[in-house]
Formats: sequence, structure tokens, C-alpha cells
Amino acid sequence: MDTPCYTLKEMKSTHHQDLGMAGSCVSRFNTMPFLFCGFNDVCNYASRNDKSYWLSTNEPIPMMPVAEHAIPEFISRCVVCEVQTNVIAVHSQDMNIPDCPANWENLWIGYSFAMHTAAGAEGGGQALSSPGSCLKDFRATPFIECNGARGTCHYFANKFSFWLATISDRDMFTRPVSQTLKAGNLRSRVSRCQVCQRKA
Repeated sequence: MDTPCYTLKEMKSTHHQDLGMAGSCVSRFNTMPFLFCGFNDVCNYASRNDKSYWLSTNEPIPMMPVAEHAIPEFISRCVVCEVQTNVIAVHSQDMNIPDCPANWENLWIGYSFAMHTAAGAEGGGQALSSPGSCLKDFRATPFIECNGARGTCHYFANKFSFWLATISDRDMFTRPVSQTLKAGNLRSRVSRCQVCQRKA
């Protein structure tokens, strides 16, 4: 199995991958999976403070950055599959699992993942029609940041994940009421989703 690279961040800009596309699943992992080249025919590798972000596992958040052989247990695995028909994600915006459209069948259910922010207010999002927007597991921190030059990975307090919220019919077009959710109750406001494949 391969590893899902979510975002590549060089010093001043970010490029993210749609988790529902084959390009997010790379065959080899490194904290610095890219190099940069300039007009003077010189390329540099692991020489700046560049970062990469990876979809993470359900392992408990470590107290300190992890390095080398301690990293793999925190990096999610992936596989690229070929299908004969279209695949989409549908979102309920409530706690109920949405139905697939007529003549579509279920592949998996999950939670509606919208986007994340990274260092320096950079970040990226998922197309809500993409299977990458419907993660099977909900975690407040679904990705881990890896510092390329240092070769370490860790979770940081200034990185945020954004999920579609539950919205009732009566709350549409009304002013949102501020709410803070604590551990054990986080999923109560996260929209559910289902990934569906058109029947052949």
C-alpha cells in the first residue's frame, strides 16, 4: 500500500492534493518528497524550511515530534483503484447518513471533511463532490505536519481542520449561535456523508 500526501508547502505557498484523486497516493514516503529548481540550472533538496502534510492514522498524538522509524505508524496508507463508473460524495449536513441517488450504490460512509489550514494561514480544501471529502473516521487533527529538512513529523496547535456542520431546516438563514464542543461530543455537529458509485 502507498501513502496519501495531502499538501506540499514550500516557504511561501501551498499546493494541496484532492484525497479523492490518484495523485494523492504516492508510492514512497519522505518528509520532503520534492525539490526545487531555479533558472540557473541548479536544484536544491531539503535545504529550506519546506513542509509536507499527510493524512494521519488514529494513533494517539505523540508528546514530541517523531522521526525516522517512529513515523510510519502515524502516516495513513492508501491504494488506487479503477472503477467502471463515476464515484461521488453526498453530504447530509445533519447526523443522518445521506442516501445515494437512484441507481447509485454505497461504497463507504463517513464524515464531511471540507478543508484545513497549515503554517502561515495557508491551506487547502476538498471538492465536496470528491470521495476525498468523505473521511471514514472523524478526527479533530486528521493530518500530520512533516518538516522536510529536519526529517520529523508532529501535530501543531496552529493547524486546523474544517468540517461541514450540521444545520437543521429551522436554522437556515438564521444567525449562527456560537458553540464550543469538547472531547467526547465533537461529532455531534459534524455532517455525515456517503460515497456512492453509479451502477454499471
